[in-house]
Amino acid sequence: MATPLAVNSAASLWGPYKDIWHKVGNALWRRQPEAVHLLDKILKKHKPDFISLFKNPPKNVQQHEKVQKASTEGVAIQGQQGTRLLPEQLIKEAFILSDLFDIGELAAVELLLAGEHQQPHFPGLTRGLVAVLLYWDGKRCIANSLKALIQSRRGKTWTLELSPELASMTTRFTDELMEQGLTYKVLTLVSQIDVNNEFEKLQRERGLGSEKHRKEVSDLIKECRQSLAESLFAWACQSPLGKEDTLLLIGHLERVTVEANGSLDAVNLALLMALLYCFDISFIEQSTEERDDMIHQLPLLTEKQYIATIHSRLQDSQLWKLPGLQATVRLAWALALRGISQLPDVTALAEFTEADEAMAELAIADNVFLFLMESVVVSEYFYQEEFYIRRVHNLITDFLALMPMKVKQLRNRADEDARMIHMSMQMGNEPPISLRRDLEHLMLLIGELYKKNPFHLELALEYWCPTEPLQTPTIMGSYLGVAHQRPPQRQVVLSKFVRQMGDLLPPTIYIPYLKMLQGLANGPQCAHYCFSLLKVNGSSHVENIQGAGGSPVSWEHFFHSLMLYHEHLRKDLPSADSVQYRHLPSRGITQKEQDGLIAFLQLTSTIITWSENARLALCEHPQWTPVVVILGLLQCSIPPVLKAELLKTLAAFGKSPEIAASLWQSLEYTQILQTVRIPSQRQAIGIEVELNEIESRCEEYPLTRAFCQLISTLVESSFPSNLGAGLRPPGFDPYLQFLRDSVFLRFRTRAYRRAAEKWEVAEVVLEVFYKLLRDYEPQLEDFVDQFVELQGEEIIAYKPPGFSLMYHLLNESPMLELALSLLEEGVKQLDTYAPFPGKKHLEKAVQHCLALLNLTLQKENLFMDLLRESQLALIVCPLEQLLQGINPRTKKADNVVNIARYLYHGNTNPELAFESAKILCCISCNSNIQIKLVGDFTHDQSISQKLMAGFVECLDCEDAEEFVRLEEGSELEKKLVAIRHETRIHILNLLITSLECNPPNLALYLLGFELKKPVSTTNLQDPGVLGCPRTCLHAILNILEKGTEGRTGPVAVRESPQLAELCYQVIYQLCACSDTSGPTMRYLRTSQDFLFSQLQYLPFSNKEYEISMLNQMSWLMKTASIELRVTSLNRQRSHTQRLLHLLLDDMPVKPYSDGEGGIEDENRSVSGFLHFDTATKVRRKILNILDSIDFSQEIPEPLQLDFFDRAQIEQVIANCEHKNLRGQTVCNVKLLHRVLVAEVNALQGMAAIGQRPLLMEEISTVLQYVVGRNKLLQCLHAKRHALESWRQLVEIILTACPQDLIQAEDRQLIIRDILQDVHDKILDDEAAQELMPVVAGAVFTLTAHLSQAVLTEQKETSVLGPAEAHYAFMLDSCFTSPPPEENPLVGFASIGDSSLYIILKKLLDFILKTGGGFQRVRTHLYGSLLYYLQIAQRPDEPDTLEAAKKTMWERLTAPEDVFSKLQRENIAIIESYGAALMEVVCRDACDGHEIGRMLALALLDRIVSVDKQQQWLLYLSNSGYLKVLVDSLVEDDRTLQSLLTPQPPLLKALYTYESKMAFLTRVAKIQQGALELLRSGVIVRLAQCQVYDMRPETDPQSMFGMRDPPMFIPTPVDRYRQILLPALQLCQVILTSSMAQHLQAAGQVLQFLISHSDTIQAILRCQDVSAGSLQELALLTGIISKAALPGILSELDVDVNEGSLMELQGHIGRFQICANVMEYCQSLMLQSSPTFQHAVCLFTPSLSETVNRDGPRQDTQAPVVPYWRLPGLGIIIYLLKQSANDFFSYYDSHRQSVSKLQNVEQLPPDEIKELCQSVMPAGVDKISTAQKYVLARRRLVKVINNRAKLLSLCSFIIETCLFILWRHLEYYLLHCMPTDSQDSLFASRTLFKSRRLQDSFASETNLDFRSGLAIVSQHDLDQLQADAINAFGESLQKKLLDIEGLYSKVRSRYSFIQALVRRIRGLLRISRN
Repeated sequence: MATPLAVNSAASLWGPYKDIWHKVGNALWRRQPEAVHLLDKILKKHKPDFISLFKNPPKNVQQHEKVQKASTEGVAIQGQQGTRLLPEQLIKEAFILSDLFDIGELAAVELLLAGEHQQPHFPGLTRGLVAVLLYWDGKRCIANSLKALIQSRRGKTWTLELSPELASMTTRFTDELMEQGLTYKVLTLVSQIDVNNEFEKLQRERGLGSEKHRKEVSDLIKECRQSLAESLFAWACQSPLGKEDTLLLIGHLERVTVEANGSLDAVNLALLMALLYCFDISFIEQSTEERDDMIHQLPLLTEKQYIATIHSRLQDSQLWKLPGLQATVRLAWALALRGISQLPDVTALAEFTEADEAMAELAIADNVFLFLMESVVVSEYFYQEEFYIRRVHNLITDFLALMPMKVKQLRNRADEDARMIHMSMQMGNEPPISLRRDLEHLMLLIGELYKKNPFHLELALEYWCPTEPLQTPTIMGSYLGVAHQRPPQRQVVLSKFVRQMGDLLPPTIYIPYLKMLQGLANGPQCAHYCFSLLKVNGSSHVENIQGAGGSPVSWEHFFHSLMLYHEHLRKDLPSADSVQYRHLPSRGITQKEQDGLIAFLQLTSTIITWSENARLALCEHPQWTPVVVILGLLQCSIPPVLKAELLKTLAAFGKSPEIAASLWQSLEYTQILQTVRIPSQRQAIGIEVELNEIESRCEEYPLTRAFCQLISTLVESSFPSNLGAGLRPPGFDPYLQFLRDSVFLRFRTRAYRRAAEKWEVAEVVLEVFYKLLRDYEPQLEDFVDQFVELQGEEIIAYKPPGFSLMYHLLNESPMLELALSLLEEGVKQLDTYAPFPGKKHLEKAVQHCLALLNLTLQKENLFMDLLRESQLALIVCPLEQLLQGINPRTKKADNVVNIARYLYHGNTNPELAFESAKILCCISCNSNIQIKLVGDFTHDQSISQKLMAGFVECLDCEDAEEFVRLEEGSELEKKLVAIRHETRIHILNLLITSLECNPPNLALYLLGFELKKPVSTTNLQDPGVLGCPRTCLHAILNILEKGTEGRTGPVAVRESPQLAELCYQVIYQLCACSDTSGPTMRYLRTSQDFLFSQLQYLPFSNKEYEISMLNQMSWLMKTASIELRVTSLNRQRSHTQRLLHLLLDDMPVKPYSDGEGGIEDENRSVSGFLHFDTATKVRRKILNILDSIDFSQEIPEPLQLDFFDRAQIEQVIANCEHKNLRGQTVCNVKLLHRVLVAEVNALQGMAAIGQRPLLMEEISTVLQYVVGRNKLLQCLHAKRHALESWRQLVEIILTACPQDLIQAEDRQLIIRDILQDVHDKILDDEAAQELMPVVAGAVFTLTAHLSQAVLTEQKETSVLGPAEAHYAFMLDSCFTSPPPEENPLVGFASIGDSSLYIILKKLLDFILKTGGGFQRVRTHLYGSLLYYLQIAQRPDEPDTLEAAKKTMWERLTAPEDVFSKLQRENIAIIESYGAALMEVVCRDACDGHEIGRMLALALLDRIVSVDKQQQWLLYLSNSGYLKVLVDSLVEDDRTLQSLLTPQPPLLKALYTYESKMAFLTRVAKIQQGALELLRSGVIVRLAQCQVYDMRPETDPQSMFGMRDPPMFIPTPVDRYRQILLPALQLCQVILTSSMAQHLQAAGQVLQFLISHSDTIQAILRCQDVSAGSLQELALLTGIISKAALPGILSELDVDVNEGSLMELQGHIGRFQICANVMEYCQSLMLQSSPTFQHAVCLFTPSLSETVNRDGPRQDTQAPVVPYWRLPGLGIIIYLLKQSANDFFSYYDSHRQSVSKLQNVEQLPPDEIKELCQSVMPAGVDKISTAQKYVLARRRLVKVINNRAKLLSLCSFIIETCLFILWRHLEYYLLHCMPTDSQDSLFASRTLFKSRRLQDSFASETNLDFRSGLAIVSQHDLDQLQADAINAFGESLQKKLLDIEGLYSKVRSRYSFIQALVRRIRGLLRISRN
C-alpha cells in the first residue's frame, strides 16, 4: 500500500492553504466573477482544515519507518512517476522538524522539499529555515482566510457589497464552522501559541536564521494569533456570539495581562472589542423596521438565560487579573442593560435592567476611564481599526447620553474635591490622598480618543450642536446643517455636556477640560465649532479671572493672560550686560500656570491648524494680536518647553501665506535667531545660545525642533527673497547656516536624554533642506553676484538657499559626508530588524537624505551648465562622481551600495526603496559609472546576494497580494501601493537604460548574465537550478506570467499596464541585443514557453490605458518577430510553425493548450489544421491585433482664450517642448505653468489684481489643453509604434519564415485579408494621417509578397506534369479544355481576380487620399502598384526551341489568356480614375524626392507599356509633362558631369537619370511615343548634353574583367557607362520604332553621333574586353547599323572606318556586335546597288585570314591585320565556322538545361546547391529543400533563355555571313574585271584622312567605295576561288544544313541557309575563263 504514503510536493501544510487564501482574495477583494465558483469548490474540499483549525497530522510509526528507509528505497511523489531517493541529511532534518512542530514525518518531508523548491525566493536561507517559514505561512493563510470569510458575512455592522450568492455562501460556511465550536478553538489557540515559547523551541533546534528570518517568523506567528482574534471580533461585529461563546470569551479575558507599556496587545484588544460588540445595542436608535429585524438576531434578547447568566458572571466579585478590563466590560454591560430597558416589552428583565446603575458604579470604582485611556486608546493597534474607534466612541457617548445622572454625580464629586484641595492648600496641608479623579479621567479619555482621526470620521461632531445652521454643503455627521430639523436628543445632550462642564470650572479640571476640547476640536468643522465656543465664552468687560461673566476658557481670557505675562516678564528682563540672567530662577510663571498655558496653546494650535477662518480671525484681532504677543514672550526668559509650544503655535499660524509673509519680517525683527551682530553687544542672544547652552546641558531639544518646524512651515507658505534688507545682506542664508552648521552637522555629537530625540532633530532639519531644494530652480541670475547697498557700502547679497544647498551637495562637504554616513547608519539599523527608539524618525530622516540626493541629481546638469556659462569662481563635481568616492569609515567606495541596500527593505520601508531606486536610475545613465558599479555590487559575495535579493524583492512585491479592505484602504495604504509601483517602474527603467550601455553593466548583473566571461556564453536557468539565484529576469517573467494559466491573460497588462509595458520592453531589449539574444531566447523558449503563452492573449484590450496597451503589444510583437526570424534561421521548424499557427489560423484552436500538443508533425500546414465544420471560422489573430489599433484620434478642442494672445501662447508652448524618455517631443507642463504664472505675477495695477483669479483659471485651461496635446502626441506615437511592430511581424512572417510552412493558397488568402483590412482602416475618413507612412510601408511589403506568391503559384502549376505539355497549359489554361479535375485555376491565382481588382482599387484610393503632401508615402504605394502590375506580366518561360504546336490562324483566333485578361482589367480600372490619378503620378515623376521620382517614372513606364488605348501617353504629351521630362535632361547634364569625378557626391542624380531615360525609352517603343519624343526634340537635347564627351580613360589593369572586388560605388568608367548607355539605347529604340519618320529620326541620331564624335571614335577604337565596353560597342554598332539609310551616307562626313570596326570585331567574339556589324554590312549592300554589277564590295577577295585564324582563341590580343588594311572575305568565312561551332556547343548546353529543368528533383544535391549559390550567394544551407528547388528552377530558366538568345544570335550571324559571302563571291567571280594597273586611283573623298590616305596608297589592294570597281588582280581572284573551295568545304556545308534543320525550321525561316549554300556551291563550281 504505497499510495497513501505518497508525498505532496507542494507540502500539504502549506501549498493548499496558500491556494485557499488566493481564491478567497480573488473572490472577496478582487471581486473576480469566476472566482466565486472556485471558492465554493475549494471551501467544500478543505472544510475539515477549517473545522480542525491549525491541527497538524499526527506522528505515525509507519511513516517513520518509510522515511527512515527513504535514502535507499525512495518515496513516491504525487503526480510523478517512480520514487525519489532522499539524502540522509534531509531525512535527519525531517525528523527534527517533525519533533519540533509535532507533525507527521511525511508532512515534515513535504515541507522540506517545498522549502528546497522555494529556496531561491529566500536567498541566504537553508531549506530547513524556509520550511519553518512555510509551516507558519500555511497557518497564517488559513487564519487570514477564516478572518476574510467571516468579514464577508451578512451582519449588522458593515457590508462588503458582495453579490448575494457569495455572501450567502460565506455566511452558510462560517455558520457551520461556528456550530463546530469555533470560538473555543480560536481562544485555545490564542492562549497556546506564544511567540517566545515557539522561539525557544526553534532556538534549541537551530531553526532560526538571520535577523530577517527571525523577524519574518515572529511576524508570521503574531499574524496568526492576530487574525484568529480578529476573526472572533469580525464575527461579534456581524452577529454577536451566543451565550456559551460569550462566557468562554469572558473567561479568557479574565486571565489577560497588559504589555510592558501598560497597553493591551493587538490580540487581547481584538478580543475585548469582540466582547464589547456582543453587548452592542446601538441599533436600537434606528428606525423601527430595521430594529425589529436586528432584535431577532441578537442572542442577548433571543437566547433564554443569556442576560441572567452573563449578569451573574459579571457581578461576581472575584477580581480579574486586570481590574480595569473587568470595569470596561461591566460598563459596557451596564449600558447594554440601560439600552434594553428602553425597549417596549422587557418587563420580564426588570430585575436585571434595574441593576444597571450599580453595575456602572462598580465600573467607575475600578477606574474604567483611566483604563480605557491608558490601556485601550493608547495602544498602537487601536487606531488601525475603524470599528474599534466607533465602539469606544459609542461607549462614551452612551454613558454621557444614557446616564446623565451619573455624569452629574461625577461633576459634583469633582467640585467637592476641588473645594477640599483649595481648603487644604490654604491651610498649608497636603491634599487628602483618597480623592477620586473620575471626571478628569473621562475628559482626558475624550481628549485622547478624538486626538487622532486616521479615517476622517469626525466622530467628535456629535458633541457639537450648531446654534446657527452652517452654510457649507459638505457637512458630515447626522443632522447637521439642516436648519429646520431639530438635532437628535443625543446630540443635544452631548453638546450640553461640553458647554456645562466649562461653566464655573474648578481649577483641578481646567487642564483636562482644555485637553478634552483639543480632542473635540480635531477636524475642519469641529475646529470651527470650538472656535465659536471660545469666542462666545469670553465677554470683554471682565478683567477678573474668576469673575462672574467671563469664562476662563475663552480667547479673551487666554490672550489677555498672555499679554499680562508678557508685560510682567518684560519688566523683569535684566539688562543685556548681566550675563548670568539665563540661570536665574524663572520668576513669574509657576509649573501649574505653565501646564495651563501649554494646554491652551495646544488647543489654539489644533483649532487654527484645522480652520483657516479661525487662523485669520485671531491673527487680525486688534486687541489680541497673538503673533506679536507670542514673539514678545519668546524674547523673555521662560522655560524652553513653553517656548517650543509658542513656536509650534506660530507655525500653525504660518500655514496661511498672508500671515507667513509678515511672520518672516517679525522673526527677523525680533532676532529669535540672531542674524545681525551689533558691535557693542558682547553676548550673543537668540536661539543659538539656547541650543548650545541650555538645551545641550539639559540633553533635551524641544526648542530647536520647534524652531525647525516653524521654518519648515514658513518656507512652504511664502518665501521672502529680501529678508533682512537694510540691516544685513538680504537673504535666507543666516537661517540656513544655523540649521546646517549648528543643528544638522552637530546633531550626532550632542547628548540626548531620550534616544529617539536624536532622530527627531535630524528629521525635522532635513525636512527643511528638502523643501528648500525641492522648490529651487537654478536661474541664470543666481550665478551672478548681486550687489546691494547697506549703510553706504556695496555688499554682495546672499544666494538663494537652494543654490547654497546644491553647492554643498556637489562638493565633498561635511554636509554631504554626514548625509552619506546617515544613510549608512540607517541601513545598518534597518538590517538588525529590531525595534529601537526613534525608528520612525530615523526612517524619515533617511528618506529626506535620499530625496536630497535625488533632487541634486535632477538639477545638477542645469546647475553646472549655468555655472560654466557664468563667471563665478566655484568648483563643483557631479554628484554621481562624489558618490563613487571612498567612505572614510569603511575605506571602501560603498556609498552607492549603501543606497542600493535600501531596496532590500522594500517590503518594510517602501518609501526608502523608492527613493533609492530613483537615485540608481538617475546614476545609471552614465556608462563609465556602470562598470564601476558592477564592480562595487559584486565585490562582496554576501552583499551582492543581498542587493540582488533587494531588487528582486521590489519587483516581486505583490500589491494586490496583501488584501486591504478596499473600502477602508486608508490613504496611507493607497499611497504605499503607488510608491511600490513607482519603485518597480524605476527599477525597470534602470534595467532599460543599463542595457543600452556596453557590458559589463548593471542590467546584465541583475538579470543573471555572465560578467566574467563573454555575455553570450551565459546559460540562463530557472531559479535554484545549478545554484542559479532568482534574478530580476525571473521576477519580470513572473509579473508577466501571472494570469496566463486562465482565460483572462496576463494580470499585469490590466492591473498595472505601465509596469507590464516596461517588462515587455526589457525582454525585447534582451532579445534584440546581439550579446544577450541567444541565451535569453533559448531560456524563454525552453524553460518558459513565454512567447506562445503571451501571444495567445493578443490583442490586449484596455481602453483606459490605451497608450500602455499599445506599447505592450508593440514590444511583444517585436520580440515575436525576432523569435520567428531566429527559429527560421536555425531550422527549428516546430517552434516557428507553432507561432505561425497561433497568429495566422482562421480556424478555432483548442483554447489555451497546456503546451503538450505544441509540436505537431512537420508537414501539417496551416489550413489542413483542423477538420471542423468550415463555417466556424474565426478571425485571424494577426488581423485582430490590427483591429485593436484604433486609427482614429480625437484631437483636443482648440484653445479659446480671453486674456492671453493665442499665437503667443502657441509660441510659449513650442518653447517649452522637450524630448521625453521615449524620444517623443512633448511639452513640459511644469515649466509652462511656471512661465505663465510668472507672466501673470509680472502684471501691475489694480485691474490686473482684480482679474487674477480669471487669469489663473485661464492658465489652468491652457495647461489642460497642453496635457491633452501631450496625451495626443504620446497616443499617436504609441499607435505608430504598435503599427510598426505589427508590420514588422507581418513582414517577418512573409519573408523570413520557411515558405513551405504556409501553403501557397493560404499565403495569398492571408495577404489578401491583411491588405484589405489595412486599407479599409487607413481609408476611413477618421484615420490619422500620421499613420499613413507605416501603413504604406506595410502595403508595399504585402503587395510584393502577393505578387511573388501569385507568380510562384503560376510557376508551380506550370511544372506539374511533363514539361512540354504544360507550358501551353499555363498560358492557355482558360481555353484548352483538359479534363476538369486537372484545371484548378478559376480565374487568376487562388484568391480570384475580383480580390485582385479590389486590392488595386484600394491602392489607387490610397494614392489619391494622400493628396498633394505625403510624397514619401506615395513612393511606397507606387512600389506596391508596380508589384501589383507585375502579377499580370507573363513569367519567364524556358525557351525550349520547340516548334509551336498551333498554326498562326489558331493563335489569332484563340481567346485571350489569363494574363492579358488581368492586364486589360487592370488598365480599365486605372483609367477609370481618370486625370486625377494621372496628374498625381506625373507630378511626382517630374519633381520631389528622388526615390519618389524614380518610382513614379517606373510606374508610368509600366502603365504606358500596357496601355493599349494610349490614354496616358496622350495625357503626358498634351499636358506638357513629357516636354518637361525631356527638357530636364539639360539640367541633369550639369549634375551628371559632377558624378564623373573620382570621389563623386551622392549618386541619386545618376539613378533618377537612369529612370528617366528608361521611361523615355519605353515611350519611344510606341510609334506614337517616338513621334512625340522627336517632336519634343529629345535627341537634340541629348546632342546638347556635354556629359557624353567626358569619357574617362579606362584603367589598363582591368582589361580582362574586374581585378578589384566589386564595390557599391561604381568606378568612374562604370558611372560613365551608366550615363551613356541609356542615351544610346534611346537612340536605338527611336530608330527602330519611328518607321514613318525614319529619315527625320536617323538624321537626328547621326547629328547626335557627330556632336559627340570623339567619344564615338574612342569607343570604336577601344581595346578593352570588359563587359561594359562590349555593351557600348554593341549599342553603338546597333545604332550605326540602323541609321545606315539611302541618302544619308552621301551626307556623312564622319570619321568612321568600317575597317576598324571589323578589325575590332576580330578580337571580340561577342555575337551582338557581330550581328550588328553584319546587319550593317548587309543593309549597305542591299541599299547601295539594285544590280549585281554595281555591288558595293566591303571585303577584299582574300581568304588569308581563315588560314591563320583557325586557332581556337577568339580574342587573340594582337591584331592579325594591320588596322589600315581593308578586311578580306576571310573574316567572314572564319566567322561562319566559329558561329557554327558555337551553335552546337550552345545547343547541347541548352538541351541539357531543359532536361534538368524537367527533373529538378532528381538532380544531385551538390548540383542543386551550386545552382542556388549563383542566385543567392550566402545562406543557402539555411533554406529548406523546397526553396532550394525553387531557386534552382529559377536559375535553370535563366540559363535556358540565355542559351536560346545566343542560339538566335548565332543563327542570325550565320545567315548574314552567308549572304555577304554569296554577294561578294558573286561579284568577284562573275562580274569583277581584274586589273593590274594603278591609274584608276584618285583621292577618296570621304573616308580617309590624309595619313590614312597615304597608308592606303602604300597598301597593295585598295577599294574605291564610290565607283564600286574593285582594284583586284586576276591572281587575287584565282586565289580567292581556290581558297574558297577549300574553306567552304563539305563539313562546313553539312554543319550549316544541320543548323537549319535543328533551329531555323522552328523559327519559320524555311531553307534560307539551304538556298544560300546551294548558290555559293554553284558559284565555286564555275570555272573562270
